[in-house]
Amino acid sequence: MSPYIPILGVLVFSAALLAVMVLASLVIGPRRHNVTKYSAYECGMDPTPQPVGGGRFPVKYYVTAMLFIIFDIEVVFLYPWAVAFDRLGLFALVEMILFVATVFVAYIYVFRRGGLDWD
Repeated sequence: MSPYIPILGVLVFSAALLAVMVLASLVIGPRRHNVTKYSAYECGMDPTPQPVGGGRFPVKYYVTAMLFIIFDIEVVFLYPWAVAFDRLGLFALVEMILFVATVFVAYIYVFRRGGLDWD
């Protein structure tokens, strides 16, 4: 149990500090309540009413999100490979070339289909 006492101490200290900060903000914080402070803000314009169901997003948002996920996953695979490149050998080099080629083919497909055009 003795190795965990410092961790427990840090947790207790951070919880106490959190409580002190929350109470201090309630005690010494400004209390200027008005209608403007609590109204919604949308770029300086009055907010428009939302349609039932929250409205629809264009498909381009989802395509952009999927492209981000694809290239993010590519980086997740490339980074550890680059760190351990000297120890992996020729097999890992060939596998990574095939992986990058596959992702590059997907990138060309998306580019030709207009998936990277925002207009």
